[in-house]
Amino acid sequence: MKFGDFEYSRPANEAVLSYSPGSPERATLKQKLAELKAKTIEAPMVIGGREVKTGNFAAMHPPHEIAHTLGQFHKGDSSHVRQAIDAAIAAKPGWANTSWENRANIFLKAADLISGKYRAEINAATMLGQSKNAFQAEIDSACEVIDFLRFNVHFLSQVYAQQPFSSPGVQNRMEYRPLEGFVLAITPFNFTAIASNLQTSPAMCGNTVVWKCANTQVYSANVFMKVLLEAGLPDGVINLVFAGGPEVGDVCFSHPEFGGVHFTGSTWTFNTMWKTIGENMGRYRSYPRLVGETGGKDFVLAHPSANVDEVVTALLRGAFEFQGQKCSAASRAYIPSNLAEEVRSKLVSGIKTFKMGTVEDFSNFINAVIDEKSFDSIKNYIDGAKADPDATILVGGGCDKSVGYFIEPTVIETRNPRSVTMCEEIFGPVLTVYVYDEDKFEETLQLVDTTSPYALTGSVFSRDRTAIELAVDRLRNAAGNFYINDKPTGAVVGQQPFGGARGSGTNDKAGSALNLYRWLSARTIKETLSPPTDYRYPFMLEP
Repeated sequence: MKFGDFEYSRPANEAVLSYSPGSPERATLKQKLAELKAKTIEAPMVIGGREVKTGNFAAMHPPHEIAHTLGQFHKGDSSHVRQAIDAAIAAKPGWANTSWENRANIFLKAADLISGKYRAEINAATMLGQSKNAFQAEIDSACEVIDFLRFNVHFLSQVYAQQPFSSPGVQNRMEYRPLEGFVLAITPFNFTAIASNLQTSPAMCGNTVVWKCANTQVYSANVFMKVLLEAGLPDGVINLVFAGGPEVGDVCFSHPEFGGVHFTGSTWTFNTMWKTIGENMGRYRSYPRLVGETGGKDFVLAHPSANVDEVVTALLRGAFEFQGQKCSAASRAYIPSNLAEEVRSKLVSGIKTFKMGTVEDFSNFINAVIDEKSFDSIKNYIDGAKADPDATILVGGGCDKSVGYFIEPTVIETRNPRSVTMCEEIFGPVLTVYVYDEDKFEETLQLVDTTSPYALTGSVFSRDRTAIELAVDRLRNAAGNFYINDKPTGAVVGQQPFGGARGSGTNDKAGSALNLYRWLSARTIKETLSPPTDYRYPFMLEP
């Protein structure tokens, strides 16, 4: 029984620790990295709150040190997906009827555990398993995970408080139910925070979830699942499976209790899922919710008035942090002819100061790409550019997978603004630059808007307010997250809700209440306090 309305105030964003020399967090993280590397683990699936081990192992290696083994995870199959669905459905009534304050406090406790007890462990696991440097891990697996958990509790309490008006003799209320059936969360390797949010946000709303994480993210997912269970998450609310994507899709998308999917991954995969779900509509009890954040070909556009150092810094960080493996990474840049020589020179000089190597050496800015498949794909783009008469490699271009999957930060200058590397998502440390005529800024806005099928992030640099206003207007649909005089990466929960449209997804804005509405099904309840006892209306009376 509920005895009051409980308000969850707007939290502050989690403070980012510096890991500077001599800091206590640096020493703690170094120690945790050594501790994790000194042992191997077995990561089980978690279904119905129970560890599930199959003995069918897949090894986990740091992308930057492929000879080292972090551990193994137990691979699942279709039978385990079915078990996870059964567990989710069995847990649904109890979880949906759990009071909001008790659901909320589980996730708030998880945030506190990560902020304190588990901070070094989840950061170290992300660093080793996904080849992130200390800062990139800190802003992702600690701060953004914590922010998603705390802010979503706040946003959901605001949603629940939105109630309809009532009139004399009538009492109205809105009930925000979870969806019928189960929700499938399919999460990527590149952000531990995305992997945490995609399954906890539906669960927070009272849904139960089947969670399929990327194989290359199992190492940190194992830590996050441990945190959730310690925080008191009931059995069966979130079920973690390590089955293949096609197996998960075949079972989930044909199940009559499929209620929705929360997805981050490739545009092609999401399109395929959408088609399959559409073909199976006759099977489902309700129309499933499809929420996806997919690809990006994110741009930086410099106006002739832009500050060169600001543009160069945005490109160095925006294109090459985490080896360009961010959906929001700067991948194409448009530089005016009056700034081109200086931008080119400073960009190349900056990249030549980058250090590349293991995450355990904190002086390394660049680490490895996630796996061999990604390495080979990125290398193919670079090799294609080397053979393209319209392209010049300004810096980088080297690729070596003998020790780890290392690709040098690469800048391609093209004379063809619609070249392959200006149009297609590469998802690696490759930036393509096109130099445009400084007198053709407006024409370049049209080029930026029409070159790519994606519309995730983008930025414009200018000291001319008229040019900024023009860019904001003309590029209105070119990016769901638009930045002025800043790099197109680094969205903060609660400050820059994240998501794009066109080929970049459904733009349901993770990090805001908009996303949470997708996991709720509203019911309006009207109660008449003094019901009428005669069907006749006054207009029917004789004068």
